[in-house]
Amino acid sequence: MPYQVKRVYSEPGINDGLRILVDRLWPRGLSRADVLIDQWLKECAPSAGLRKWYGHDRDRWPEFKRRYFTELREHEEILVPIRVSARELRVTLLYAAADVECNNAVALMEYLTTHYI
Repeated sequence: MPYQVKRVYSEPGINDGLRILVDRLWPRGLSRADVLIDQWLKECAPSAGLRKWYGHDRDRWPEFKRRYFTELREHEEILVPIRVSARELRVTLLYAAADVECNNAVALMEYLTTHYI
């Protein structure tokens, strides 16, 4: 699979490939010198309104994904750099959320692997 997700607080791995931070906000407690990232694509993150509405409430996860996928469909062009990179190497989508199963990077990876332009 060309995509994987990883917490930005985790150690970089030899098989990470291109490391892209996909959060709108810079991770708390980390300086830019502390993080090994190749790109920060905050425009791929959910809108501020959607992020606040979700509030990491797992009961809202299905609806969050539906709304986030709608945002992504309306702005497919922001995903082009990720899709192009994934043709040649693994892309690791980095996120800061504590929840490893229900976060925007997991949703974004699902979108990238199931919606083709």
